[in-house]
Amino acid sequence: MQDLRIIFMGTPDFAVPTLRTLVENKYPVVAVITAPDKPAGRGLKVTQSPVKEYAVSQNIPVLQPVNLKAEAFLEELRQYQADLQIIVAFRMLPEVVWSMPARGTFNIHASLLPQYRGAAPINWALINGETETGVTSFFLRHQIDTGDMILQDKIPVSEDDDFGTLYEKLKHAGAALALKTVQAIAAGTVTLLPQPTSHDLKEAPKIFKETCEINWHQAAPQVRNFIRGLSPYPTAWTRLDDKILKVFKAEVAANETAPAAPGTFSTDGKTYLHVATANGTLSLTDLQLEGKKRMAITDFLRGYRVR
Repeated sequence: MQDLRIIFMGTPDFAVPTLRTLVENKYPVVAVITAPDKPAGRGLKVTQSPVKEYAVSQNIPVLQPVNLKAEAFLEELRQYQADLQIIVAFRMLPEVVWSMPARGTFNIHASLLPQYRGAAPINWALINGETETGVTSFFLRHQIDTGDMILQDKIPVSEDDDFGTLYEKLKHAGAALALKTVQAIAAGTVTLLPQPTSHDLKEAPKIFKETCEINWHQAAPQVRNFIRGLSPYPTAWTRLDDKILKVFKAEVAANETAPAAPGTFSTDGKTYLHVATANGTLSLTDLQLEGKKRMAITDFLRGYRVR
């Protein structure tokens, strides 16, 4: 059994492997903090976060504060006498929370900091066509994602990766890095590295539905990266016959040049649906028309005639 008393903070399934790794390696996670239960789905059934579900299965106490500055919550947090707090995919913390433990509070971020600070580092790394990304552990400070780095692990990005596949790779890489970071903190072997300053930093701001619209005035490889960076969620979209068309996968059409203005569709009605870009043509292979199911291009064209 390890000596460190740990409080873990996280909400989505991205955070679960880290919590599971700590538990399986016998670190005493004395409490978990996660988002309040909320209605979800068509029936608006009240659902628990993935992190809460796992914590409950392990009989770990769960706190779900609405206000992280509320005195009642802060007093409850102090009573756990945590030595260390670990954050994975959780909201911003006030200083009164992250400065509480004697060993500090560290976060696992899904990028190679200082690049891609912000809420959507996985999406933006793909959108920008990166061939390498990774995970970083760092101690929290006032400005978001700017604290001193502890450890980093690099992960290659394959040409076929999209947000879904890279998310899976990084959530497990993050768990492994969190374990190494806890081990280093427990052993007293941490060497902190201030984040380098640079004028060439790429940001990773939160993505909204409006910003997911495809810009066909970019080159075909750029558009393809945009699509895979948003697939399967929140999904790049365009308009086809005045309907929203979500695009999950597309390939640059071989030996094709743009035959028309960017955004112009062309099809043989059976096997392909091409769209002209600023430079080259993109072939849509996996899509979903408004009101329909997601399907492969051949299935789509079998049941829909493009005007």
